[in-house]
Amino acid sequence: MEIRKKCWPDMFELVRTGRKNTDLRLADFSIKEGDTLVLEEFDPKSKKYTGRSVKKRVKNLNKVNLTDFHSVDKIKKFGHWIIEMEGSVEMLRKKHQRRPIRQ
Repeated sequence: MEIRKKCWPDMFELVRTGRKNTDLRLADFSIKEGDTLVLEEFDPKSKKYTGRSVKKRVKNLNKVNLTDFHSVDKIKKFGHWIIEMEGSVEMLRKKHQRRPIRQ
């Protein structure tokens, strides 16, 4: 199934270039692993779509209710991190022996 979603220019560019491959969305739509997510660039200033889009396959989904973990006040105060992880630090060191990994 193909799911189309609006995406602001700064986030769109990060996804398009491969620097961002995670997204946090309100779970007000149906989606499953293997679906195609079509992000359509939307300019919030002009309130118009730019005509650019990018298609990505949904690899993994995790649905959570953030208030199960923290109070609304704390969520408003601190927000949440979306953390994308790569292999272990030891594995990365071996892979990139010439480039030290900062911890």
